Amino acid sequence: MRIIPFQPRHAAAWRDLNAAWISRHFALEASDHEVLDHPDANVLAKGGRIFMAEDEAGEAIGCVGLKAMADGGFEVIKMTVTEAARGTGLGRALMQTCIETARAAGAPRLYLETNAGLGPAMALYRAVGFKDLPVQETPYARCDTWMELPLA
Repeated sequence: MRIIPFQPRHAAAWRDLNAAWISRHFALEASDHEVLDHPDANVLAKGGRIFMAEDEAGEAIGCVGLKAMADGGFEVIKMTVTEAARGTGLGRALMQTCIETARAAGAPRLYLETNAGLGPAMALYRAVGFKDLPVQETPYARCDTWMELPLA
């Protein structure tokens, strides 16, 4: 496995990997479509980053994005790994890439919005040090949990 920065060839995998997990648990929302269908305009061009995980054959098996925030921090978005890659430590490696990238950029924090029913994701976030925040404004109907990881 390797984690690399998003390239145009990853556009379909970025969309498909995320649409699969979101659709399995929730409904795709307008905000999902904006980020999944136009990652260049809605993430990368606004100072964010996207990382893709590939297997030895070059197939995309996971991804995560960092959306730039007004306070200089990053929001962790659209993190997923394929069913076959679950339990391999890939999710933790993707999160570690986010933490290292944000620290290198001088970000004061990582922020995320999630759903408490996503047990393995919640366990990972807590394991790397994310703490709960009070309710925040969100464009996502499925969001019921807000968290941050201070980096400074």
